[in-house]
Amino acid sequence: MKINAIARPGGSVRAMATDNSTSEPVFRVENLTKIYRTGDVEVRALNGVDMTLYRGEMAVLLGPSGSGKSTLLNIIGGLDQATGGKVWFGDTELTGCSQRELTRYRRDHVGFVFQFYNLIPSLTAWENVALVTEVSRHPMRPEEALAMVGLDHRMSHFPAQMSGGEQQRVAIARAIAKRPDVLLCDEPTGALDSRTGVLVLEALSRVNAELGTTTAIITHNAGIRQIAHRVFSFLDGRMSDCTVNETRVDPAEVKW
Repeated sequence: MKINAIARPGGSVRAMATDNSTSEPVFRVENLTKIYRTGDVEVRALNGVDMTLYRGEMAVLLGPSGSGKSTLLNIIGGLDQATGGKVWFGDTELTGCSQRELTRYRRDHVGFVFQFYNLIPSLTAWENVALVTEVSRHPMRPEEALAMVGLDHRMSHFPAQMSGGEQQRVAIARAIAKRPDVLLCDEPTGALDSRTGVLVLEALSRVNAELGTTTAIITHNAGIRQIAHRVFSFLDGRMSDCTVNETRVDPAEVKW
């Protein structure tokens, strides 16, 4: 599938597929805006974003702090609501959903990975993952999810007994254990050194390749763009550019 970035009036960019025969949209975002107001102060976190994410692709979102990346991820993940515009997940318009519907959507379809691992300290790796499987429709076994991220030998260990990279991989296992359609990652390597970050990226790449999970990764590290199918650049609440990686690299080859 060849994908082009097409300029739109007002300086925004829309990512379009010129051949959509082999893939289907998971998310469609149209003219998305998000405004935060505090008293008389108005901040436009998103200012007319158009984009499409396709089933099974790995996308990297780049841009400085405050450019709108996390706001976009929070809205398509059902954690926040837009001020204007529309977002579709498949045939479902997320921007028209109630809070109860968004809760069900997050539970059934979305896995989240954040910069900080948010593991429960008093539970083992296996138990942290099992918490998700207990409320999922068609979950993996916790040991299966941990094996996918290379931690089946650490199932009985507590977070305090694991390195930062291992804790992040437990967080990835927890996110994928419910077999989500999409995996949304906000700075998953931001708190890690390069060697440990590579292990986390390898885990994310394996999930994307083997499960076909649509994966979006927010990062400040421009080197990570090399593992993506497509790279979206953000600036001042707009998507400023979309590029296609004709050749992707293995996470171990990423230049940090």
